[in-house]
Amino acid sequence: MAARFAGAIKCLALLLTVYAGFSWHPLGGGTTYGQTAPFFQGKVIRVIVGYTPGGLYDQYARILSRHMPKHIPGNPEMVVQNMPGAGSLIASNYVYGVAKPDGLTLGMVSSGVYLDQLLGRKEVNYDVRKFPWIGSVDQRNLLLYMRADAPWKSIEDIATAGESPKCGATGTADSTTVVTNVLEETLGLRFRIVRGYPGASEIDLAFQQGEVHCRGTGISTHFAREPYLSWHREGFDRHLVQTRSNRDPRLRDTPTLLELMEQKKTSEISRSVARALLLVATVGRPMLSVPGTPLDRVSILREAYTKAFKEPEVVAEAKQKRLDLDSLAGDEVEALMREVINQPREVVERVRKLAQ
Repeated sequence: MAARFAGAIKCLALLLTVYAGFSWHPLGGGTTYGQTAPFFQGKVIRVIVGYTPGGLYDQYARILSRHMPKHIPGNPEMVVQNMPGAGSLIASNYVYGVAKPDGLTLGMVSSGVYLDQLLGRKEVNYDVRKFPWIGSVDQRNLLLYMRADAPWKSIEDIATAGESPKCGATGTADSTTVVTNVLEETLGLRFRIVRGYPGASEIDLAFQQGEVHCRGTGISTHFAREPYLSWHREGFDRHLVQTRSNRDPRLRDTPTLLELMEQKKTSEISRSVARALLLVATVGRPMLSVPGTPLDRVSILREAYTKAFKEPEVVAEAKQKRLDLDSLAGDEVEALMREVINQPREVVERVRKLAQ
């Protein structure tokens, strides 16, 4: 009887070990907890990029896909999937409403996705306050550049010309739309926006071919890669305004928005609208996850994100490619998104009017 009882106890111990992560020591010692495999072990994490391959969003995503897994328990594989369209609104909707909230889907989308929500776009199926934001890199200021052979040589030329320049854009919340809306609100300028380009590379090609005259982009982007580096050497483009509070050393001859607003004596409400719009630059190029993702997995992903950008190999690669590694923590991005969505009604109405 005693032998059968001992055998039954051992069987029970085995079952507990297999199904509950327990290990039992019959001679010593009671019960201890065994190590379960990390959730991410053997898994694949997808990074959904809201733009076409080759742009800076794509470049940052591919750097992260190589280096973040080293800092995630279980060392999962990470792959990049491009899902361009509508200034990354399609990708944002996918991550928010289609992907599973298990930590295995991340998104790199435009920081301007909050603007589409603020504007009440009917295509928006997300709430930026509910995304778990992993972090953001490339906090930047914006620049409006123009073909050098275009008739508008300065901001003053745009203000006085009978015809407005055509600027290329991907959607309703990209850098071109933001910077031109800011200039309309604060300085009274007018532009013709040509939307629908799937990514930066396509706008660059249209710019070279003369389909559009101008584009808004991040200053760091404009000094990071081709074709801009060649354009600068050849004098192909002209820089009209920058949104930095002081002049960037690379743009010493380009006026700041602040300088122009002081000259124009822009009202305080218009300056508030500009600040709301320009958050798109402050937030940079963010990474987010699916609403409802377990908090412990969000925490792991945030920590891996931060550690990846501190690796010497990543720092060296960023220097070689002229990439900015100035980053924001995920909780900081979340706080900014909550703040901007809760803008005063008058500011929101002015922002919506600009987008009509």
